[in-house]
Amino acid sequence: MTVEEIFSQALQIKNTADRAEYLDKACAGDSRLRERVESLLAAHEDAASFLESPAAKLTIEAPATLAPPQPITERPGTIIGRYKLLQQIGEGGMGVVYMAEQEKPVRRRVALKIIKPGMDSAQVI
Repeated sequence: MTVEEIFSQALQIKNTADRAEYLDKACAGDSRLRERVESLLAAHEDAASFLESPAAKLTIEAPATLAPPQPITERPGTIIGRYKLLQQIGEGGMGVVYMAEQEKPVRRRVALKIIKPGMDSAQVI
């Protein structure tokens, strides 16, 4: 008999002792065959219990103290430290990127990312 045939027959036997007796006879001392069939039976039982249990409900509630998101107030022309914002060059989920000009100690153009309010945790920064 093949693994599939033994597995299929063993599924029909609900009593644990009767199933073990059937596997003893069907596998006829072939320990590798027995292990394979038992692993298929275990996987079948795990899958059945997985499908029978309802999915956990996930609820996410915002804390009552959470303030509404604040817009970024920086605009081209704003001076931040030694940088003057020239133009917006990008925007993402965490902030806005500006081309900026640095005057001191070196005159150069740089990209400056302004982190959105509420995203300024130590991990993000």
